[in-house]
Amino acid sequence: MAIETLQKSEGLSSQRSSLLNSHLQWLLDNYETAEGVSLPRSTLYNHYLRHCQEQKLDPVNAASFGKLIRSIFMGLRTRRLGTRGNSKYHYYGIRVKPDSPLNRLQEDMQYMALRQQPVQQKQRFKPVQKFDGSSGENYSGGGQHHPGAAEQSVIAQSQHHQQFLDASRALPDFIELDLGQSNTENISPEDVKALQSLYREHCEAILDVVVNLQFSLIEKLWQTFWRYSPPDSIEARLPRSQLLALCRNEAVLKWMSTCDHLMYQALVEILIPDVLRPIPSALTQAIRNFAKSLEGWLNNAMNAIPQRMVQTKIAAVSAFAQTLRRYTSLNHLAQAARAVLQNTSQINQMLSDLNRVDFANVQEQASWVCQCEEGVVQHLEQDFKATLQQQSSLEQWAAWLDNVVTQVLKPYEHRPSFPRAARQFLLKWSFYSSMVIRDLTLRSAASFGSFHLIRLLYDEYMFYLVEHRVAQATGETPIGVMGEVKLGMDSDLEEDTEESGEPLAKREKSEHEVIQVIQVGALEDGSHPVVGVMQPGVLHSLPQPPQDHSEHILTPSAGTPTIRHCSATGNTYASV
Repeated sequence: MAIETLQKSEGLSSQRSSLLNSHLQWLLDNYETAEGVSLPRSTLYNHYLRHCQEQKLDPVNAASFGKLIRSIFMGLRTRRLGTRGNSKYHYYGIRVKPDSPLNRLQEDMQYMALRQQPVQQKQRFKPVQKFDGSSGENYSGGGQHHPGAAEQSVIAQSQHHQQFLDASRALPDFIELDLGQSNTENISPEDVKALQSLYREHCEAILDVVVNLQFSLIEKLWQTFWRYSPPDSIEARLPRSQLLALCRNEAVLKWMSTCDHLMYQALVEILIPDVLRPIPSALTQAIRNFAKSLEGWLNNAMNAIPQRMVQTKIAAVSAFAQTLRRYTSLNHLAQAARAVLQNTSQINQMLSDLNRVDFANVQEQASWVCQCEEGVVQHLEQDFKATLQQQSSLEQWAAWLDNVVTQVLKPYEHRPSFPRAARQFLLKWSFYSSMVIRDLTLRSAASFGSFHLIRLLYDEYMFYLVEHRVAQATGETPIGVMGEVKLGMDSDLEEDTEESGEPLAKREKSEHEVIQVIQVGALEDGSHPVVGVMQPGVLHSLPQPPQDHSEHILTPSAGTPTIRHCSATGNTYASV
């Protein structure tokens, strides 16, 4: 169809049309549609010209190539992207396929250049192209690469985005790997040293490509380290068989998890050094796309690795991806809230609506659940109103929230119960804020939208503050804390098991097994039956209903529930 369209519009000969078949196939082999990504028009055409040069084909002009692209990839849109005075036209909704050779050319060149540098002398390498999230919108190959105007624009945008990163942060030192008594497979000390050295270099390389926003190179690094496509140099230093033996060792699993938490925390602090500082939307989207791709990339790279190691690695990278998603969402909320907090009329309306909230009623309803001291709640209420009345900036509100966390958690400092107390505080804070929002909703407060936005931001920022306090108190990284929370839930489950002699999940299951939901229907007298539950043994004692009417219902009768069953006609109900 694409060829026929060009034949009609351009008057192409049949010989010329057959030539376009190879062009069309090349496009289908190397590109695909994808939401949220874009490619410069000139980059696509440069790829095409390079292909024609290699295959000794006569290229069509840029206009005809554009028609061919649109005929193949239906619904493609054009956008003008870039800084003022330096913007370029992009095709929006198309990307280079992940398995396309166009990806490999430039990636291989950069990767090998990176691997050949000694770790202690390694310099941050210059970005040659910017990846928009997980897409590859880039690449021209060859050692003598001279970027065109479009690529220079992308490089400039990448360099512009780097000012929002903390590129000076270095990878923390890793702890020493000690197999101890767990060395059941006679792993040599040389293999242990090789693993430590290789993994350190591997993590340094990951940090380098993240600093330069070369996100899709992460997949290449993982594939190489986990022997999906190993170079000979790595195989010589640590044979695959020894790597697999190490991956089954419990001490190695714990060591690598600790290293991953340190590395991923460093990456988070590089990409989002300040969660409240404005970040360009393009950079935010690139980080979110990166986070979305991580688990899939790692799973594919580790398809031949023992499952315990895969689970350990996936748990760490999932915590990293989740943290990136949370922090970018928090940053987005912060910028939206900043506009509200700078609007005097909105602040005055919020204060007026807040003064109408019945905080005594809120405290009365929440006290049974939260069991907070009334004096503490009243102090926070008054302090919140005073801070709002002063028309405080976002940074001043952040300082206020930080002070609240400090005051509330101070009694638990240097105590083992600190993490649990911190989690309980988050739950109570969320419950109280939801009660205030509920009151504002019922009163149809004019500033409800502003309060809802502020509440979302403050809840997220409280989470951010608490996880960092817990990390500081436990000597963990914030990413590591997320794993500790799960361990804490597991220990709580074990406590429940000890008290009752059986796991909580089993008790819940047994409780569900001894009840049955009674189906209900409309009664003849117009009364409304209610859903009820009863012991299955009760049903056995009932007179058996007719075979064609097996429903039982539970209805109120003179204040006492009465069980009824359907009669043979289906029109009347008799008491049982």
